[in-house]
Amino acid sequence: MRTCGVEITGSDVLLCILSKDNDVFDIRDVRQTRFTLGNGNDTEIMRKFQFDFAKLMQDYQIDSVAIRERQPKGKFAGSAKGFKMETAIQLIENLDVRLFTTTEIKEQVKRNPIPIDFDDTGLKKYQENAFVNAYVYIMKKTYRSDEM
Repeated sequence: MRTCGVEITGSDVLLCILSKDNDVFDIRDVRQTRFTLGNGNDTEIMRKFQFDFAKLMQDYQIDSVAIRERQPKGKFAGSAKGFKMETAIQLIENLDVRLFTTTEIKEQVKRNPIPIDFDDTGLKKYQENAFVNAYVYIMKKTYRSDEM
């Protein structure tokens, strides 16, 4: 099972690819750990973003994508550009995309603590939330498949 954790911040999509095989986690090196969207109102730019993201998922044989759901309103509300990127990812065919609320993520990490200190993963600091999102998806799929 190969999962791509995604964190959407402003106009950036941050990625971390995590796989689990026989209870062993593997963090994959990936050629691109970030996508930045320019003008989110331009249809061609959105199509290119979706194509590039789908191609990356295909090239690395990703089964699923885990995204932290952003708030539609309030202090921590997501931007319109962020929602467009989230939707573009969700609409990619043959890709299992799952949105997690912040509460779901916290509960799952509490239930199944991350077995390694993030500093020891070799990932960049900006990839931490994407890593956690991928980890939560794998744990939910492994231990709570009835909720998925």
